[in-house]
Amino acid sequence: MPTETPRPLRADALRNVEKIVRAARDVYAEQGPEAPLDEIARRAGVGIATLFRRFPDKAALLRAVMEQQFTQQVRPVIDHALDDEDPRRGLTAVIEAALTSAADEHHVLTAARNAGILTSEAGARFFDALDPLVTRGQQAGVIREDLVPDDLKRVMGMLVSVLWTMDPGDGGWRRYVTLVLDGLSPAAASPLPNPAPPLLPRHRP
Repeated sequence: MPTETPRPLRADALRNVEKIVRAARDVYAEQGPEAPLDEIARRAGVGIATLFRRFPDKAALLRAVMEQQFTQQVRPVIDHALDDEDPRRGLTAVIEAALTSAADEHHVLTAARNAGILTSEAGARFFDALDPLVTRGQQAGVIREDLVPDDLKRVMGMLVSVLWTMDPGDGGWRRYVTLVLDGLSPAAASPLPNPAPPLLPRHRP
């Protein structure tokens, strides 16, 4: 049975979506992860009914916010890294861009975690983009050969969790990025004692 193709949004509806997402980022930054949806609607200049027509719940809005963050702050760095002749430098730039985005808008990250949508599925595009960078680094001998995709998902999860132990705006997380990247280097790497365990179901992409 053929499925109905979603109709594209009208120009005014698309503008409302963009205003709501931009307002959400501003209000979360100012008021924290419990920012009310009615304040987001007010800041966007739309009614609460319009907000819910475009985003049926807070989780849907947060997904749109994180998608915009990725598109604006991380995707351009990934594209540049794929053209970088130094794969380790490219991988470093992408990881730092992702952590910078998370630190700059950590209230969005906290709200997403509270809503239960901060999973590997939410970051699938990011991790898919990391795979060729890691492969290039392994082929060039600058990333340890025994690193597998699930390792990288957990490593990024550990780096993101650091943000909740400090003021994300002071840049202290960069210390741990450097420590982790040194651990990914094949120089003086110790053999890993176990294979990467499977991800639990809620964390699978």
